[in-house]
Parts: sequence; C-alpha cells; structure tokens
Amino acid sequence: MIRRFDKDYKWLSNFAPCTIVLHGITYPSVEHAYMSAKSNDVRWYLKCADDSIKPGTIKKLSRGILLVSNWDSIKIEVMRGCLNQKFRQEPYRTLLLETGNVFIQEGNFWGDTFWGVDLNTNTGENHLGKLIMEIREQLQNNES
Repeated sequence: MIRRFDKDYKWLSNFAPCTIVLHGITYPSVEHAYMSAKSNDVRWYLKCADDSIKPGTIKKLSRGILLVSNWDSIKIEVMRGCLNQKFRQEPYRTLLLETGNVFIQEGNFWGDTFWGVDLNTNTGENHLGKLIMEIREQLQNNES
C-alpha cells in the first residue's frame, strides 16, 4: 500500500512538475492547472501558468478567488483530465505502471478528507488515489 505521496512516491503528488494543457494554456503541474480551473478570470489563468510560482503558493492563493458556480460538480472531472495528462507523460507513466496493483492512498496531515485520507483520523474519501488507480488500470489495459 502507498499511504502518502512522499519519499519514493513524491512523484504522485500534484505538485510534481509536468506539462498540463487546460483551455489552451500550459501549466507547470497538475496543481497549477487544477487551481486555474476554479475561476473564469483570465488573469488567474495566467498567474497559475507562471512556473515561477510554486504549486503550494497557487493552492494558497486559490482560497481567495471567486469559484466558478458549478465547481463542486466539475472538480473531479477537471482533476481526472489533469491526471490523465500527467500519467501519459514519462517518467510518470512508467512509474505508475511499476506500482502494479498496489492500493494508492493520498494520506495527509492537513485534514483533506475529500481528495485524500486524514492520517490523524484515518478518514477520507481518497478521490485522488482512486483517480490515479483508475488511470493506472487504463494504462495497464492499453499495455495488454
């Protein structure tokens, strides 16, 4: 089981550098692209596309933006699209395939029970881990 996206599994993190294209704009990580989709403000897109701004900073800044009205209904699909792009790039594709059928959990200590599992309480929906495992299964099926 992969419990957390750290150490040998840091590459699973949305903060890992990769090229993601969303709405015709290129972003330097899944986190940058995902956070950009939370708003319809072109200035926000451009800020998120700035590779000199760290993913954690973009995440913090996103807390102050006006969300698109349907965010809760589209956020999983937005994440799925970003992750699909990431895990079709090397080295992420090979690294993900090398995990075989191991359960992937985005364990965290910051209380995210939607995308991950709060390791303080062992509760969470683990949507990020589930999406990554779904993509891994698709890649495995394409291999055979």
